Amino acid sequence: MTGAHYYASPENKWTELILPHIQPWLTPGGTAQGAPVIQHLYEGLPAGAHVPWGAWLAGLSAWVPFLLCLHVVMICMMVLLRKQWVDNERLAYPLTYLPLALAGADSGGRPTILSQRTFWIGFGIAFVLASLKGLSFYFPQMPNMDPTTRVTVIENIWSLEFRLSFPMVGFFYLVSLETTFSLWFFNLLTQIVRAIMDFLGVSSSESMGVFGAQRPTFHYLGAGAFLALVGSNLWISRHHLSRIWERATNRGDPEYDSGEIISYRIAFWAMVAGLVGIGWWLVATGIPVLVAPLFVIMAFVFYIGLTRIVVESGMAEGVAPSIAPSIVAGWLGAGPVGNKGLVALGLTYVWTSDIRTYVMASAANSLKMAQVIEHKQHRLFGGFIIAILVALATSMWLTLTRAYDQGGVTLNSWFFNGVPMSAYNWVKDWIIRQPGPSYSGIALTALGAVIYVFLTAMRFRFPRWPFHPIGYSIGSVWIMDAMWFTCFVTWLVKGVILRYGGMKGYQLMRPVFLGFICGQFTANGVWLLIDQLTGATGNMVFWI
Repeated sequence: MTGAHYYASPENKWTELILPHIQPWLTPGGTAQGAPVIQHLYEGLPAGAHVPWGAWLAGLSAWVPFLLCLHVVMICMMVLLRKQWVDNERLAYPLTYLPLALAGADSGGRPTILSQRTFWIGFGIAFVLASLKGLSFYFPQMPNMDPTTRVTVIENIWSLEFRLSFPMVGFFYLVSLETTFSLWFFNLLTQIVRAIMDFLGVSSSESMGVFGAQRPTFHYLGAGAFLALVGSNLWISRHHLSRIWERATNRGDPEYDSGEIISYRIAFWAMVAGLVGIGWWLVATGIPVLVAPLFVIMAFVFYIGLTRIVVESGMAEGVAPSIAPSIVAGWLGAGPVGNKGLVALGLTYVWTSDIRTYVMASAANSLKMAQVIEHKQHRLFGGFIIAILVALATSMWLTLTRAYDQGGVTLNSWFFNGVPMSAYNWVKDWIIRQPGPSYSGIALTALGAVIYVFLTAMRFRFPRWPFHPIGYSIGSVWIMDAMWFTCFVTWLVKGVILRYGGMKGYQLMRPVFLGFICGQFTANGVWLLIDQLTGATGNMVFWI
């Protein structure tokens, strides 16, 4: 909301290129360059001054209705897809195993997992190693148990990251070997292709921003894969979707949606109303009327596709290979979007760019866990809304009070500097260069969809086909470069367990891997508390 105003300078020319196109109602009052309301946000308040809540009221009030529409649409979409994903396809939902076990969902409310020795073995390994890393921050003589190393394969061209993440080991253990194999295989394949492209000097001048894959080629291929992922899922769900339409129009079996937290009729029409609200808001910010529908479609293609990947593969912090602003601008070119529309696309980075955690995935996992609730499931929807409102209010309050107290530039540099600089530098580049439609990008998008459909067809046709198309869809993203080794290790260990212990061995070892997840996150909480009590900053115990 304020990054363009604070970081504008004669060198970057944002004052002429960007600021005139930002609607005043999207920012706090008094946002002229150098205005105290913005300068103090980034540099801290002078002694005796107070947070200017009045200046922020109008700007935040303009964003909140949009965010509520966005989150309600996400929840409603997951309500509409829950039966298909949970009951019909029986997806894995690996992120739900640990909370259900700790809630005693299968044992009458008594968490029997806490009495299993194997769980505490896994918990102890993760907790101790994380704590040693935390201790080394306070006592440098302690060994720093950082499970990350990088090996150079080709000098200045390719290096491999070897990172072991205990939570991700636990999540990957709960999904099929086919899925974990495909995740690390397609990532290594992508890294090899990137290295070959760099070695041969193959590059592209097209600006796609910093989010997603590391090359425009893989942005477009990944976007095609996500289009095919979501499209094929909707096709497979067509019978279920037809029954949703019957219920939305007050026809069909009235018992079909009896197990949902809200009826399909309410979910469907609330989704439609929310999408209309999102579209109207985007047009009001400057996105052309004819561009907004395509943008909304692509934004939710990435959201739905990524959620499907999370609940099927256990990739708890997955990111999409591209983002809606980059893809839509790449397909259409700068002309149809316009300079005002490009600036508005930059503002959508707030909710379309760094989507490593978001309401749709949380709702999907929550609805899976809600199966264990026998009565009054309808109260969950109200609980979701209350949680969203509380989160919005507290996050806004915390961000503003901390930033004005300490200066935003001294807080998380990625959120107060990296993201706004990335968004508006991308906008500036497009405004200056005014590129036309990327016909090669459109062709690559089509190719990416064809490859995904081919992998899907082969998987259904041949039972022993080893490649899951989900691995291809996110194999090119940067976060898989960090996670491929964790995925490989889990695939190898689980394969050995199944080979020599069968399903009995798998069930016997599962508490160990759930302990890995719980141990790491418990250590995170403990060290956050210790750092808060001591006033220490920068003690990064765990990243991913």
